[in-house]
Amino acid sequence: MAPTAAEQGGHPQHTKKAVGLAARDASGHLSPLAITRRSTGDDDVAIKILYCGICHSDLHSIRNEWANATYPMIPGHEIAGEVTEVGKNVTKFKAGDRVGVGCMVNSCQSCESCDVGFENQCPGMIFTYNSTDRDGTCTYGGYSSAVVVHERFVVRFPDAMPLDKGAPLLCAGITVYSPMKYHGLNVPGLHLGVLGLGGLGHVAVKFGKAFGMKVTVISSSPGKKEEALGLLGADAFVVSKDPEEMKAAMGTMDGIINTVSANVPMAPLFGLLKPNGKMIMVGLPDKPIEVPAFALVAKNKTLAGSCIGGMADTQEMLDIAAKHGVTAEIEVVGADYVNTALERLVKADVRYRFVIDIANTLDKVAGAAAE
Repeated sequence: MAPTAAEQGGHPQHTKKAVGLAARDASGHLSPLAITRRSTGDDDVAIKILYCGICHSDLHSIRNEWANATYPMIPGHEIAGEVTEVGKNVTKFKAGDRVGVGCMVNSCQSCESCDVGFENQCPGMIFTYNSTDRDGTCTYGGYSSAVVVHERFVVRFPDAMPLDKGAPLLCAGITVYSPMKYHGLNVPGLHLGVLGLGGLGHVAVKFGKAFGMKVTVISSSPGKKEEALGLLGADAFVVSKDPEEMKAAMGTMDGIINTVSANVPMAPLFGLLKPNGKMIMVGLPDKPIEVPAFALVAKNKTLAGSCIGGMADTQEMLDIAAKHGVTAEIEVVGADYVNTALERLVKADVRYRFVIDIANTLDKVAGAAAE
């Protein structure tokens, strides 16, 4: 079992005081918790957290819906902030730099996956929160005032990228960018389908347009059509529950980024693909999906999965996003509103990502709780 907060606070290398919003049990309710971070090691970057996005996986984790929770848990893996200190071996960053931390904070750094830049596929990958770090302590995430991370797992925010609107790209952005890159769905003129228009889907639309593609949003919510076409710049919108609209779009798409976490009928979706088309799963339905073999075999179609991306790709994604003006559509909230934001997230009541203003609100909440 991972150390408790008290035990972690007593670790000889953990000397930096911080505060976070922690879940104590599967209710998922968050409240202030005083913690310590490790001292800045030779290869470490110490960061003052300014913003942190709220990802749907945070909700799954704090409520133990994946049956792997260790409490107390401080979630958050869409971290944007400012460097306060660097170790003596650090060459890429200096105090004052605008930086980010995504879904992982370490890996073995020596396996085949790490050697080729896919740290996200390392068997020894350490997640930003709810994971056991190398010193045996439990990692705490970005709903907190500060974090200390190995240099390799820190990315630089381009000058043109705002920290608040850029923070969600560290999960949502790389999650859709990586499969688009590696499955050839980033080519001008190709037709990209984006299934689901939430935190992931809306960023996929923006990247598709940045790559010069035709982009069609596929959604069960007709009410999202105006935003998809107007706000996000999609070329077309298909209501997945409308047989006529689905029929009209049959066999037109080169690829589909499937962002939904619900169990939806797959055969009609494969019908939207051209021969040799690809569907890439990035959403996580809670039950096994059913795929009729004929839907794949008859026209040589591909079903694949993708999970975030490596560190070089994450930096590349941020740089390309800044160049093309790709940011997340966000609602900035204070630390005192986070539990309400999570309840709204359950209801899909956000367009399209909550971001916590850590720097201006967390200390106030922590101070009020201490009184």
